[in-house]
Amino acid sequence: MAISALQTWEKVLEYASVPLHGTMSRKIRKGVKMQINEGKIYEEAVLFISDLFLRVTEDSDGTAINTYYDIDSIASIRTYSVKE
Repeated sequence: MAISALQTWEKVLEYASVPLHGTMSRKIRKGVKMQINEGKIYEEAVLFISDLFLRVTEDSDGTAINTYYDIDSIASIRTYSVKE
């Protein structure tokens, strides 16, 4: 049985984040940065994972900025953290 892109990315995103209390969203863990498809590096963002897309929400001076990624179009997710 082949593992789908969704299952793979869910595991990676679960590693890099923690559940946001009272929601279906997840917050990037403190001390972790995340980069999708070699693009922008996210540090203090909230993730929403669906079977079709990944939404990354950032707060910029009181404005919510949402970036959407097609799950099937994600080729790589890179995480940065302090080496223990």
